[in-house]
Amino acid sequence: MENNCPIDLSKVRCKPCEGGTPPLEGDTLKKYLLSASDWQAEEDKKIKKEFKFKDFVGSIDFVNKVAGLAEAEGHHPSIFISYNKVRITLTTHAIGGLSENDFIMAAKINKL
Repeated sequence: MENNCPIDLSKVRCKPCEGGTPPLEGDTLKKYLLSASDWQAEEDKKIKKEFKFKDFVGSIDFVNKVAGLAEAEGHHPSIFISYNKVRITLTTHAIGGLSENDFIMAAKINKL
């Protein structure tokens, strides 16, 4: 998928998001989805991606990197580990949908 996002989201920091902020939708959401290489939208409220590794240790190493990134950014994904697969789901619970922070995290996770 072509990246049509005008900025490299992997170089942007997550910002605190409060309730009352509207979730991304419509054309704005579509533009962000184009920037999220290989991430799949789920009901326009979450994005998810599955990563595959050689073995369990590879999966755990990746999860530990994601955990460090999540702590640094203050934006925490849901993580599911199944031996050599890791599924990550991102959403912004405070607004009940997707925010720019979800796509910032997706871009940073893709770079790990």
